[in-house]
Amino acid sequence: MPANLPPEYLEAEKRYRAAKNPAEKLACLEDMLTLLPKHKGTDKLRADLRRRVSKVKAAFQTKKGVSRRESAYQIDKEGAGQVVVVGPANVGKSALVAKLTNANPEVADFPLTTWKPTPGMMPVENIQIQLVDTPPLNRDYVEPELMDLIRRADLILLVVDLQTDPVEQLEETVKLLEENRIIPSHLRDQYTEQGLLKFIPFLVLANKNDDANTDENLEIFQELIENDWPMISVSTITGRNLEMLKNTLVDKLEVIRVYSKAPGKEPDLTSPFVLKRGSTVEDFAGKVHKDFVDKLKMAKVWGDSVFDGQMVQRDYILQDGDVVELHT
Repeated sequence: MPANLPPEYLEAEKRYRAAKNPAEKLACLEDMLTLLPKHKGTDKLRADLRRRVSKVKAAFQTKKGVSRRESAYQIDKEGAGQVVVVGPANVGKSALVAKLTNANPEVADFPLTTWKPTPGMMPVENIQIQLVDTPPLNRDYVEPELMDLIRRADLILLVVDLQTDPVEQLEETVKLLEENRIIPSHLRDQYTEQGLLKFIPFLVLANKNDDANTDENLEIFQELIENDWPMISVSTITGRNLEMLKNTLVDKLEVIRVYSKAPGKEPDLTSPFVLKRGSTVEDFAGKVHKDFVDKLKMAKVWGDSVFDGQMVQRDYILQDGDVVELHT
């Protein structure tokens, strides 16, 4: 056995030997790969671990009765948008999702606690956004289904630890995603060949900005990174900027809330229809009922950009908070 194996690796190996099913074995093997020191003395052990990961994974995927539809990575979108939370191990992804949603991902101080994605719904005023906690991105073993899940996201929330080399964490994560053809949409112009690439909006989340004492870390991080990254800093421990994060995600998803009003009645302001920014009255009518699109004659709108009850046509572009009364 190679020398200088850290205690964390030996503990992961102990958990592997005690694992009782393929899922637990796979999680432990991935832990061991991440914790294994990189030097010549560990090359053979690393190769052996990769073979074991492949073997367990193959058995896991071909297990009788398990279909793609039943995969943990097939998560239906819910709410105003799906935000997939990604990043390296131990940056606080699971703690963030647990803090903001009804989900209960396992949270611990040691790395690679999460081995499968966990969705949860985050309330923002009277709408909800789906956050999906994911296993740490690990160059030694890339889960194809994880990349498929990320590729389907409406927004990627890339979490880094502000107190532990966030520049390297950001660069390595972006590079790994790029190798899997997942590109931040604000960097689209840097790619001449775009045919097979998937461009998705990114928001960098600098976690563990606990108080004013860590603000300098944030300033240094922002100065050192290349490109103009959309970014927000928070602390899952103190709750700093978490409300700002919620509103930022709504803005980045480019959604608006529109309320329905029946003629002669008060609008229901508790359950808005969620539409993409730039949607029209016709788009809204289709959301309310598919038959309304063909039958729609005009609509009345209440909102900040119109006078109360203003009559508009089907191509009128709606704004966040508008109340709409449809006439067929």
